[in-house]
Formats: sequence, structure tokens, C-alpha cells
Amino acid sequence: MPTPLTKSERAQRTRAFARVLGPYIAVVTSIVAIRAGSIGEQLSSFSTDPMWPWVLGALLFGGGLFIIAFHQFWRSVAAVIVSLFGWFLLLRGFVLLAAPQLIINGAESATTTSNAGLVVVRLGFGLLAACGAYLTYVGWRKKSD
Repeated sequence: MPTPLTKSERAQRTRAFARVLGPYIAVVTSIVAIRAGSIGEQLSSFSTDPMWPWVLGALLFGGGLFIIAFHQFWRSVAAVIVSLFGWFLLLRGFVLLAAPQLIINGAESATTTSNAGLVVVRLGFGLLAACGAYLTYVGWRKKSD
């Protein structure tokens, strides 16, 4: 039976996840927030081939499972963000596998340039970018000895 992780080991694991996920979340979500108006055009080609949503869903589901399996910590802001991100990936991947049209239709309607949903998309992804920047800081700041 494995021994429970110490507080220091949990913090170290959160920091390691933050090092990887922080820059990824910050960069990708910033680009989505900036390019939200043109992403709807790309979604139409994404939805024409059913293999793309399936492959992306499988990757998101697997990534979410990985995070959930190795990071179920809820004691700090960074730990909560990492754990919630894992659950978000898992659920989004599952929906893409099981009912891809739900996500495709929602994304297409939210990124229409004449839609107020575009503002919500930009604000939401801007908030995610801020979370990514925070995780980047937590993961890469110099640790005091």
C-alpha cells in the first residue's frame, strides 16, 4: 500500500504541474481570446470530418485522466486550478467523444462576430489566461530555501 504524500511532496507535485500547465494555458487561451472572431471559420472545417472531434476528445480525456490520477490536491489556489483543469479536460473530452455536436454548435454560435457571446468568450478565455499566468508564476518562481 502506498504511503500518503507529505505536504511538501504535494506542493512539489502542484509546482511541477504548474510549470507545464501554466505556460500552456496562458498562451493557448490568450490566442483563443484574441482570435475568437475567426475561430468559428476553423470550427466548420473541424466538424466536417468526424475523426477530428474523436481524436481531440480522446486526447483531452486522456490528459484529464492523467491530471486527475496524479493531482487530486485542493489545499492551495494553484492546486485547485490544476485539479479543476484536469476535471475540465476529462469532461470536455468525454463530451467530444460522446456528443461532439454539442461542443461544435456551442463554439460556433459563441464565436460568431455579431454575437454578444463573442465578448463572453473573450472574457472567459482572458480569465483562463490569467489563471495560466498565475500557474506559470507558481511553477517557475525561485523557491526560497
